[in-house]
Amino acid sequence: MKVYLLSSTPEPDSLVTAAARICYSDVAATDLLERESAVLSVRLLKELRLSGHHSPFEHVSFTFGVDGLSRTASHQLVRHRIASFSQQSQRYVKISQTGAGENGAGVIIPPSVAGNQEALELFERQAESAREAYGKLISIGIPAEDARFILPHGWETRLVMTMNARALHHFFNLRLCRRSQWEIRELARLMLIECRNVAPVIFETAGPFCLAGGCQESRPCGRPYDSMEELLTRNE
Repeated sequence: MKVYLLSSTPEPDSLVTAAARICYSDVAATDLLERESAVLSVRLLKELRLSGHHSPFEHVSFTFGVDGLSRTASHQLVRHRIASFSQQSQRYVKISQTGAGENGAGVIIPPSVAGNQEALELFERQAESAREAYGKLISIGIPAEDARFILPHGWETRLVMTMNARALHHFFNLRLCRRSQWEIRELARLMLIECRNVAPVIFETAGPFCLAGGCQESRPCGRPYDSMEELLTRNE
């Protein structure tokens, strides 16, 4: 899987600070932003997070490009409603019969399967069977939009998505938890690394609930992360 930060709001930390201060200031919005660009109030951003005053974080957004994600994971991803998605279409992008598709796609293999030779052979055999059936349907005149019904959920896709900082904090709370499905957890980890590169203060405390105030799962994993560094450098 590869995650790219395609674009983000310029100076996101400064803009969130300015948006928060406009609520309590009689200074013109343009003047306030110029002031915040020069002097970033780290303390105010931390106070906003701790006080639950999250609306200022909605003024900055981040757009990601994602390659090598399964449709199983993308089905989970679109449950996050405060986001915008553009996903590669299986109606218009055909796959080949021989393996990787015209877009370089294939089937995502879960680690549990990859680590078990018997399971791997069965998995690859079934994936190849589906691929061959798809190709046969295309060859006898079935439209790609109908032939795709036979493809497995694990088929690789790619997409572009945009979220604001508030939605991303919620996304990281849920999807970086060890109880989250492994693939979307890895997606969240890579996204957080990108976010921290351009907005280090906003995302300083972003992460699963065990690192952001305490676990809220009814059935905890029993293995809370020790630190942000552990979370960002390991994927289990």
